[in-house]
Amino acid sequence: MRAFAPVLAAATFLLLPLAFIEPNTYVTLTVGGLAMGMLIFLVASGLTLIFGLMDVLNFAHGALFSWGAYVGFSVVLALDRRWGWAASPSLALNLLLLLLAIVAAMLVALVLGVILERVIVRPVYGKHMFQILITLGATIVLEEMLRIVWGPNDQVMPLPLSFQGSWDVADVIVLRFPVVAIVLGALVYAGMVLVLTRTKVGLIVRAGVESGEMIQVMGYNIHRYFTGVFAAGSALAALGGLMWAMFGQSVRSTMGAEQIIFAFIVVIIGGLGSVTGSLVGALLVGLSYNYVAFLVPKAAIGVNMALMVVILLIRPSGLFKAGK
Repeated sequence: MRAFAPVLAAATFLLLPLAFIEPNTYVTLTVGGLAMGMLIFLVASGLTLIFGLMDVLNFAHGALFSWGAYVGFSVVLALDRRWGWAASPSLALNLLLLLLAIVAAMLVALVLGVILERVIVRPVYGKHMFQILITLGATIVLEEMLRIVWGPNDQVMPLPLSFQGSWDVADVIVLRFPVVAIVLGALVYAGMVLVLTRTKVGLIVRAGVESGEMIQVMGYNIHRYFTGVFAAGSALAALGGLMWAMFGQSVRSTMGAEQIIFAFIVVIIGGLGSVTGSLVGALLVGLSYNYVAFLVPKAAIGVNMALMVVILLIRPSGLFKAGK
């Protein structure tokens, strides 16, 4: 019976809102909740690598999220003004535009991640209080740089034409872009699990977390691998920022600080260092937020905090073990 407990709990969680919401609206909210969960996962997945696997409290993760949004915004705006790609009805051009924006955002964040790790994070490995202070300082600097380059005002993110609008499936409205977000999140999850569990790099990183000295004795430069992990986590934060900006069709310098709370909740719920836990936690947060926001808007954020408390009371280490 205990083996079926998680399945029963998940079924209850998903079906309980049907008692208060009409079926058509429920399906629309569920798709939106899954999309929101996947977008949170994109941010939390990077935090899982940095916080969960490396034991580094990186509060600059939110600023890297914002940088990804702004860099992607610049690419989309430039290509749309030059060739009208965002307004084109061509799905191929819209996908190419999205791909180029993703590559640019992730590359910039990758470089910023390498600089942050080598200059300010590496000297404070194992010193959590210093990590908090120094990454908060980096957050302020990165956000001010955003305001200097792009200005203090909010910007409107152009959404490619193919991703606008919705499909009407059996009288149920399904928005297009949330489906894109769900697919992208699933691909990122599959890629992360593959790298961490099926490649030499993933095995070295996970072993290095347990015993860095042992990896060094075996002849591997653990600092080089940790720099790569930090950079990869930064790139994932940027990817999440770009997709979130498209989801909300706006960019602002403080958007990362607003979303980092959800990411930390997800990482804690899922279990430190667990990619699968981050995915499950993100979906729980996204769905619960959407359902509650529809029924009792003011309680939407509070219910996520309550969800985290309940899960930690039942399973103090989170839903999954590290590396799972």
